[in-house]
Amino acid sequence: MPKISRRLQGLQAKVEEKDYHPLEALALLKDTATAKFTEAAEAHIRLGIDPKYTDQQLRTTVALPKGTGQIVRVAVIARGEKVNEASSAGADIVGSEELIDEIQKGRMDFDKLIATPDVMPQVAKLGKLLGPRGLMPSPKGGTVTFDLAGAIAEFKAGKLEFRADRTGIVHVMFGKTTFSPEDLLVNLKALQETIDRNRPSGAKGRYWRTFYVSATMGPSIKVDISALRDLKLSQAS
Repeated sequence: MPKISRRLQGLQAKVEEKDYHPLEALALLKDTATAKFTEAAEAHIRLGIDPKYTDQQLRTTVALPKGTGQIVRVAVIARGEKVNEASSAGADIVGSEELIDEIQKGRMDFDKLIATPDVMPQVAKLGKLLGPRGLMPSPKGGTVTFDLAGAIAEFKAGKLEFRADRTGIVHVMFGKTTFSPEDLLVNLKALQETIDRNRPSGAKGRYWRTFYVSATMGPSIKVDISALRDLKLSQAS
């Protein structure tokens, strides 16, 4: 077992073994964010799915109403007029075949890669490089599109792509610990609704198993799933 630091032991002592009301959990998350940098607010959700079956896979996007708290660097691979369109829409890096070559040689100074459908046959050769980093463009993730202006604006404003890992757990960053508990709750509610809305067709039985939140370097705090799902948007905003 890895050794637990004295700092984390002290923080763990603040967390009771119970299901916390969402707002109470988020206030505690902020209270346990004591690292020397601005920590992310993270959600770790175990779902009743087995992703080895195609009808039990979850991969989608969520638009966080309060943003991510991060500056998102967007790269776009396109051709012709779409290159100029991407530049005008605020993309940080834009290119065609030459950008594909640069990425192949190790260029990775971006957080999101968007591609138009017509260049995807060429982008496909970057799969082994981009896939493990979660950067490979995909239609499900909203990163393969001709609507470059819309996609760039959404990802810079707080749209995130996420998926359930092979054990059926979703790990998502839903804000920063500098956010108010109320703003974090708005983002968490949007995440919960997105996961419910995109329930895989093959998911049988109890869909929601466990729901924890934490700061990047903080202890896990269990959230009352029913209380979060029962919250109305007017209460969460």
